[in-house]
Amino acid sequence: MSGSSERTALITGGASGIGLAVAVLLQQRGFRLALMDLQAPALQAAAARLGAGEVLTIVGDVTRPDDCRRAADATVQRFGGIDLCWANAGVGTLAPLRHADAAAWMQVLQVNVFGVLHTVQAALPQLIARRGQIAVSASVASLGHAPGMSAYAASKAAAEAMCDSWRIELAHHGVDVTCIHPLWVSTPMVERGRDSRAFARLRQAMAGPMSRETPLDVAAPLIADGLLQRRRRIFVPGWVRWIFALRAALHTRPLEREQLAAAAELEALYLEDVARGVSGIAPSAGNLNAAQSTQVPGGS
Repeated sequence: MSGSSERTALITGGASGIGLAVAVLLQQRGFRLALMDLQAPALQAAAARLGAGEVLTIVGDVTRPDDCRRAADATVQRFGGIDLCWANAGVGTLAPLRHADAAAWMQVLQVNVFGVLHTVQAALPQLIARRGQIAVSASVASLGHAPGMSAYAASKAAAEAMCDSWRIELAHHGVDVTCIHPLWVSTPMVERGRDSRAFARLRQAMAGPMSRETPLDVAAPLIADGLLQRRRRIFVPGWVRWIFALRAALHTRPLEREQLAAAAELEALYLEDVARGVSGIAPSAGNLNAAQSTQVPGGS
């Protein structure tokens, strides 16, 4: 990247949660910020917090390539370039396969996979010209695939795979690629999931520390430091690196035992959630029409 006084970050899903918390720290360390999000009021609040003079806000939908190109163009026009592009917008659902809605399943992929693609492609010419950095929020769900979370896990596994491929193919351009793997982080996204009994049961079935949340004020510095150091991967909390190293063991019978025992109850609780109106369609940080029933880790 260029000198600290000239660095610019474009962050999708940047109006709240992890995106905003890290943006605050990046600004303190010399970055000018362009935040893209669907929610105009949230963007206005973020700009007021950060100081409008050094923050550009763009209302846009990452599933629309034109919106992503518009965000990149506006960032270049305002700040002269893009040094860091962080594809952070994301959405998740919890739905057993037997009851999953195909359109909602596809929408998760549209936001979490194609939204990443559109965001990165829009910024890529600038990143190559400035030997910049791509970052993608991929979640621990890219490493371990819990029941009821097939859409989210598939999307985050794809995001991780994209990072691995891009890291190699862009190295000769001087572009670094960072894959971010948060576990549960205390954000509005996770808070909204607390209304779901199925979500609660799933977390109970996760072994030991796998069910614990990391406070946002702990997670944000880990991510900001990793971005500044241009690390290949960022793990939140740090011990998640051992999950990454031992990921092949996650889907052996001994480690799946608790989730297998919970699967039938999880399906029943999911149906109860639907009857109570907990599951449904709602806006997300990534897409106006995205399925955002039960929220899961590693998003904004």
